[in-house]
Amino acid sequence: MRILCFLFLALFIAVVAAVAYYNQEPATIRLAEWRFTSTLAVIVGAAYVLGMLSGWTLLRMLRRSARSVAGTLEHRHLARG
Repeated sequence: MRILCFLFLALFIAVVAAVAYYNQEPATIRLAEWRFTSTLAVIVGAAYVLGMLSGWTLLRMLRRSARSVAGTLEHRHLARG
């Protein structure tokens, strides 16, 4: 299983490197009056990192909520009986 995960990671890194190499022309992101111009690879990389951070945050919030609900239900169950 570890070898399969390593091969997947190596393939992913190779694809990212190829995309970065073949997409070096500048791209511009615009939001209202704000503009950011960089290579497409940098923009995609930044979007990937921001997606990971938001995903981790969402997952942490869901886990915390689930633990809170489980703790409340356990407390109610113990109080009844």
